[in-house]
Amino acid sequence: MGWGDMELPNGSTAGRSDTCFGVFNASEGRSNAQNSITSPWFSTAFGLIGLCSNLFALCVLLSSSRKLSSRARSSFLVFLCGLVVTDFMGLLVTASVIIPYHFIKFAWAKVDPSCHLCNFLGFSMVFFGQCPLLLGATMAGERFFGINRPFSRSTNISKRRAWSIVGLVWGFSCLLGLLPVLGLGRYTLQYPGSWCFLTLLPDTGNVIFCLLFALLGIFSVLLSFIFNTVSVVTLCRVYHDRESVQRRRDSEVEMMVQLVGIMIIATICWMPLLIFIVQTVLQQLPASGQIQMLPMETQKMLLIYIRMVTWNQILDPWVYILFRRAVLQRIYPSLRPRPSILSLYPVLNPSLRRKFTTD
Repeated sequence: MGWGDMELPNGSTAGRSDTCFGVFNASEGRSNAQNSITSPWFSTAFGLIGLCSNLFALCVLLSSSRKLSSRARSSFLVFLCGLVVTDFMGLLVTASVIIPYHFIKFAWAKVDPSCHLCNFLGFSMVFFGQCPLLLGATMAGERFFGINRPFSRSTNISKRRAWSIVGLVWGFSCLLGLLPVLGLGRYTLQYPGSWCFLTLLPDTGNVIFCLLFALLGIFSVLLSFIFNTVSVVTLCRVYHDRESVQRRRDSEVEMMVQLVGIMIIATICWMPLLIFIVQTVLQQLPASGQIQMLPMETQKMLLIYIRMVTWNQILDPWVYILFRRAVLQRIYPSLRPRPSILSLYPVLNPSLRRKFTTD
């Protein structure tokens, strides 16, 4: 039984604004069930590629972390590891629900009449969606202070403190995802009936939650852009300084290349969805809650943007896998390790230099 054939308890699937089953037109969803955009092979292929990519990146990260003595690089790898684990778990959790639906076509209203599964899937979409954006901004901030204030004690982040920061990001994203369960907004089943997400309807709770989710994501991307731009400008200035041209900070450059790659991927994959959410919600505000169902075009566009977001979880691990010095040096053998950030400050007290070198 497909989504178009199922019936809700106590009435029709369409127009029910008090449950998680009435946001899109089921009859139109049935007529478009064979559309290529709703093909089960999209979800299956994306899920398998993403899981394999993140698992491979996690193995490479764990192998690299054992060989490092640099505290700055170690803390950066902790953040990267947190990002890879988040992407991996996000794909694993969502795919475990979405892929079986595409092949079994179970009836949501019969399997989940109380919307518990839908709420869990919606929570997972928000939690595992917001975490990478916040972690990207956190990593950008850590590198910003590490490059521009290298001798500040606050920039010497230990592995334990780095994991604590990752835990705080996870905790904050968890609270954000729980807001609809606590009464602010609502998770609803989305076209073609295989996944749940926040509701783009113009009632007050949904508008507040949608704007909170979207604006927080946009703010995270913009913050990453600002931090990374300043850090890259600082590194470029040092790199082109005649007196420092032989003292390039390869480790810092490597981290920034990876961070900029993560930022570019997040911007391309996430910004269309976040802007679409803001536009859709604000354009519907004059309706004052009279809209009970999303237009089919809006449903399809939302699905397309979610497909784009999935690529973020697939491409993130390859940024680290491909843009490592070990890989780049095989492509460009002329690249050789050079002194670290201390080369920026040649006129330092010898004892102070020894202290930071030891750290």
